[in-house]
Amino acid sequence: MNERERNPTIIDVAERAGVSKSVVSRVLTGHGSVGGQTKQRVLDAAAELGYVVNAVARAMVARRTYTLGAFVRDAATPFYGSLLTAMQGRAAALGYRLVSATGSGTFAVADEHRALETLVQLRVEGLVVCSGLLPASEVVPFAHRMPLVVAGRPETHDSVTSVFCDEEEGGARLADHLVDLGHRHVAVLRLTAEQSLTMEPRTTAMVRRLRERGASVLDLGGGWLEDVDAALTRVLAHPEVTAVMTPSDRHAVNLLESMQDRGLSAPGDLSVTGYDGIGPLATPLIGLTTWVQPVARIGEHAIDALVAQLESAPAPDHHQALSGVLSAGRTTARRG
Repeated sequence: MNERERNPTIIDVAERAGVSKSVVSRVLTGHGSVGGQTKQRVLDAAAELGYVVNAVARAMVARRTYTLGAFVRDAATPFYGSLLTAMQGRAAALGYRLVSATGSGTFAVADEHRALETLVQLRVEGLVVCSGLLPASEVVPFAHRMPLVVAGRPETHDSVTSVFCDEEEGGARLADHLVDLGHRHVAVLRLTAEQSLTMEPRTTAMVRRLRERGASVLDLGGGWLEDVDAALTRVLAHPEVTAVMTPSDRHAVNLLESMQDRGLSAPGDLSVTGYDGIGPLATPLIGLTTWVQPVARIGEHAIDALVAQLESAPAPDHHQALSGVLSAGRTTARRG
């Protein structure tokens, strides 16, 4: 193997800089004092050679891996994909690597449990769990083994630290928006906790707030994406209904497509709300009225909370419920 075919070592850097291997080690690890000129020679030599600190060697010296694990239910979706991106950026800024495992969105609870076990086997120092399906009973045993944060869903178990969008605030504020526009008969496409630990509280809050404001509610169970067209059929059997609240932007877009297929429009025939406000579905071209989740802040705060546990830093609030923002788009309008 010639010089070009092998990765440079710490010995190569020492020879290029004209110093000992121990001096290079002190410079690159930040441990110990090295004079300014000597330090710069080492850094210049490392840059010229393309030397990258060996993570395994670093872990052996520090007896740490500086690696965090994240399970993300389905990175192909805008919410989980954006959450993972935010966590990766924050982890890197704090000097950690983030390795991730992701499902296809069709993983069962047992599959998600196995994915967490796989991350633990990779010697991660802490875990972030991002799933609207995995119940607390499956998460708590991992929290007893290592620092763990649940990100992106309301989780208030005493043994688990969590960061999430305030789902009840979002559902209630969207309901207020419709009532303030004059809607008095509203359908809500609702999910159960067994279907989604994030969509259940937001849709339950929608129903509760509408009723508190004196509106009548057509409570549509089911809630799966494939149920949207059937839900629309039920809504059209109630001509008094003037608005439909859905549990996510993807549900809202499916509903708008089903309405278009039937010659209906929003907000002319029905006002429609979504939830998430993330990625391509948040484009003004669609103009969804939605609740915008603070996904970047959720991801960043989750990593901060995990690193605080690892480094014995002052811990943030055990359960952080972050506020989102109402985005009033073209899919809702005032009723005369």
